[in-house]
Amino acid sequence: MTTATDLNQPTLQPAAPTGRRLSWPVLLLIIAGGLALTSIVRLITGADGITNVSQMSTALQLAVPIGLAGLGGLWAERAGVVNIGLEGMMILGTWFGAWAGFQWGPWTGVLVGIAGGAIGGLLHAFVTVTFNVNHIVSGVAINILALGATRYLAPLAFEGHTGGSAKQSPAVDSLGNFTVPGLSDALRDLNNQGWFFISDIAGLLGGLVTNVSWLTLLAVALIPGTWWVLWRTAFGLRLRSCGENPVAAESLGVNVYKYKYIAVIISGGLAGLGGAFLSIVANPFYLEGQVSGRGFIGLAAMIFGNWMPGGLAIGAGLFGYTDSLNLRGGSANVHALLLLGALLLIIGAVWLVIRKKYVPAVCTLIAGALVLTWYATTDEVPNQVVSATPYVITLVVLALSAQRLRMPRANGMPYRKGQGK
Repeated sequence: MTTATDLNQPTLQPAAPTGRRLSWPVLLLIIAGGLALTSIVRLITGADGITNVSQMSTALQLAVPIGLAGLGGLWAERAGVVNIGLEGMMILGTWFGAWAGFQWGPWTGVLVGIAGGAIGGLLHAFVTVTFNVNHIVSGVAINILALGATRYLAPLAFEGHTGGSAKQSPAVDSLGNFTVPGLSDALRDLNNQGWFFISDIAGLLGGLVTNVSWLTLLAVALIPGTWWVLWRTAFGLRLRSCGENPVAAESLGVNVYKYKYIAVIISGGLAGLGGAFLSIVANPFYLEGQVSGRGFIGLAAMIFGNWMPGGLAIGAGLFGYTDSLNLRGGSANVHALLLLGALLLIIGAVWLVIRKKYVPAVCTLIAGALVLTWYATTDEVPNQVVSATPYVITLVVLALSAQRLRMPRANGMPYRKGQGK
């Protein structure tokens, strides 16, 4: 139970979050089982691309902006503010990042991109916290405003410059990347051997040490950094209390408005960083429409992760991996993943039978049989299916994980200063 002392003493180290969570050994065992099953599918189908180093490297790059958007959502919603405006804040980050980046260098572009997203966060906080406007309405308005503003500003800022147009900025210089010498080549060679499980692990690890942007390292570091700040500091305890019970937090001396503002501005800054990553690292220029719903997928990754940084990272990795299929051997790889999906559904049906949930087990088994039939009766999947795969996976994962979710209790609820008196 949180006490007044807990909330007011800055030196206190709050306890880690409790509840029904997978332990690290169990989680690692599940991940290993998933890799083993993927390896079996690779051997059966011959689709070596699903776990090679290039695929994993691309997946990591595509997971970063999704993860940053998800982190932004986590900061806001842990303070009780629903942030549907992540998409718009990412759009602002892409435009501001490219605009500053091609003129003053990529790192300046990163900082300005963060500022652009933070401006969107400030606007969302001003409307929702100060004026108590519905959070969904405010978020949608910010998405529309960001899209309209960048579409209006792009021709003014980019036309007349070399490589610029009404919908595209001039190229931004590279931030640079690194490859761990020796280790990268060794893992790639091991991955090329095609051995069961070992080569797949080598492909996964090789993607983490090959052509990795310096900004990717920063983004990855933000995940444990967020966990430490929110769950291991008094500041984080106060912020989370605003999302659980703001009236009680106010009664214990917490300035709820201040913490909500801080959280939503940080949320916007993280989304802006994700946008800057898209326009500086993923593509070295701003291009209209390049966010392509990643803000919403980031929000889905946050929900899948149960409003926790670790789960969010796993969700972002999953969505980034499926998104990478569009770029590398899409049709063949997605066709192979049909077999993987069928096997997972069949295993899920067996698990439901063990738990004596017979009706869901039958439905899951039927779904698995249909996917298996699809795989067995076709040699490839249409390109439209490949393009839709990340979004389909988003819906499926959210549907399967919905029963175990618990968002902050006061998330999205209206709050007025002094209402508990």
